[in-house]
Amino acid sequence: MRKTLALVRRELVAYFSSPLAYVVLTAFLFFNGYVFWLIMSYLNDPRTQAMAPLKLFFGGTIFFWLFMLFIVPVITMRLLAEERRSGTLEVLLTSPVSEGQVVFGKFLAAFLFLWVPTVVYVLILASYTSIDPYPVLSGYLGIALLGVLFSAVGILTSALAKNQIVAAVFAFALMIVLFSLGLVEQLVTTPWLKGALGYMNLWEHMDDFSRGLVDTRRIVYQLSLAALSLFLATKALEASKGR
Repeated sequence: MRKTLALVRRELVAYFSSPLAYVVLTAFLFFNGYVFWLIMSYLNDPRTQAMAPLKLFFGGTIFFWLFMLFIVPVITMRLLAEERRSGTLEVLLTSPVSEGQVVFGKFLAAFLFLWVPTVVYVLILASYTSIDPYPVLSGYLGIALLGVLFSAVGILTSALAKNQIVAAVFAFALMIVLFSLGLVEQLVTTPWLKGALGYMNLWEHMDDFSRGLVDTRRIVYQLSLAALSLFLATKALEASKGR
C-alpha cells in the first residue's frame, strides 16, 4: 500500500507541475460552477416547478455529461502513454513495484485530482440553506462511481496507446459508447434487450442516485466495468514489459 500511495503522490505532483493541469482543473470548476449558477437561477424563478437543485447538478443536465466526456480523456491520456513515449515507463516497470500497483496508483491520482474538488459546491449550497444529506451522499456516490468507471477506461486506453492524443480519442470513443446505451434503450422494443440496456443506462443510474436511491445493481455494474478496465490495463503493461 505504501508503494501505491507513493505513486499517487508522484502523479499528483506531476499534475500540479504542469500548466495543463491548472487549466483543466480551473475550466472544470468554472464550468461546473457556471452550470450550478444556472441551475440555481432557474430554480429561483417563481414560475419554475420546485425541485432539488442537486438532483439537476448530479447528472440532471446534458452539460454534466458533455464535460465529463471531454475532461476525463484529457486528464488520463498522459498517465501511461506519455511515460511510454518519453521512455520513463520502462524505468518505472523495472523499479520494485508491480504493474497492478502502477495502474492503480495512476488511476487513483486521476480520480482524486478531478472529483474531490466538486465537494465545494455542496459546501457552498449548505452555507446558504439546509440540505437533505442522504440525496447528497447518494448523489456523490453516483458521481464517484461514474468517476471510477470513466477514469479506469481512460487508464486502459492510455496503457494501450503510444500517443496521448490517440489515448484521449480512444477513451472518448469508449465513453461515448457507454453513455449512448441509455439513448439506444429508447429505440428498442424487445423486452429482454430493453431490460439489459436499462441495466447499463448511466442516465438512469445517476437519476436514481440523485434521488437518494442506492441500487446495488448500479454499483456492481460500474465497479465491474472499472475493474475489468484496470485488469486489462495491467495486462497491457505486462505485455509491453515483456517486449
